[in-house]
Amino acid sequence: MHVFGLIGRNLSHSFSRSFFEKKFSELGLHDHVYRNFELASISGLPGLLKADPTVKGLNVTFPYKVAVMEFLDELSPEAAEAGAVNCIKVYNGKTIGHNTDVYGFSQSIKPFLDRHHENALILGTGGASKAVSFALKKFGIQQFFVTSDPGKKNGNTYLYPDVNDRMLASCKLVINCTPLGMYPQVDQCPELPYHCFSGEHLAYDLVYNPPETLFLKMAAASGAAAVNGLSMLHLQAEKSWQIWQDLR
Repeated sequence: MHVFGLIGRNLSHSFSRSFFEKKFSELGLHDHVYRNFELASISGLPGLLKADPTVKGLNVTFPYKVAVMEFLDELSPEAAEAGAVNCIKVYNGKTIGHNTDVYGFSQSIKPFLDRHHENALILGTGGASKAVSFALKKFGIQQFFVTSDPGKKNGNTYLYPDVNDRMLASCKLVINCTPLGMYPQVDQCPELPYHCFSGEHLAYDLVYNPPETLFLKMAAASGAAAVNGLSMLHLQAEKSWQIWQDLR
């Protein structure tokens, strides 16, 4: 048996399991299974792996993409540079952390970028935002962050009440890297002056369940283009599958 899975908290929103179950079925891999492993703490990872030596690979989601790093034996160069892990390969008794979010996000947003998107406003400062930031640097896009944690405020990171019309006029790419609006809390969204969005804005939400979050609805109501994270999910999942199949 070859076991793969997803680790995180509150995984009812995730489509990862259905994605891989469909893939395994299509490929005729009847000895492959994908499971959701809800961990109250990331410190439970070593115990999980010890209890089930058939685990070959894991995806990592909120809120463990950064915290998981200290529990791994190795990091890929991209995961180390991005500062976050969303894919773990278990090989020869070692755990190797990778970041496929960078690839998934880059490929999914690339078709929507234009000359207006020189500056980005990234909502959130967790593991997902680190992958997004790393990807945007490759595109040459300057970034500013928004957080709800006053302790993280600095010259490049703002609090939500700081976001005003001037900031949104300068940053026409706005990316939600928080879980706000994710199923089942679909009535939530980041607190922003949505009336300041325009037809030159691109609103991108890493959340894909529901397909149109309140964040995307509010931005689109002011004319912004709205893109959810479903294609990113598929792309990063395919990249994870490639990593797990690589026998090195």
